Amino acid sequence: MDTDDLEPPKPKHVAPNLEEMSIEDLQDYIAELEATVVRARAVIQSKESARGAADSVFKV
Repeated sequence: MDTDDLEPPKPKHVAPNLEEMSIEDLQDYIAELEATVVRARAVIQSKESARGAADSVFKV
């Protein structure tokens, strides 16, 4: 048995306490989140294109 199996799963993302952040830190945090959204949308678009290509191959 792998010892990693015994450890509890790590949370995917833990949001910081927004109330404790400065305005500048909040603006930076928003910019990081927006960049993450852009990257996620690009991956979604890529996967949808790949799915569309695969679907066209297997359609009769």
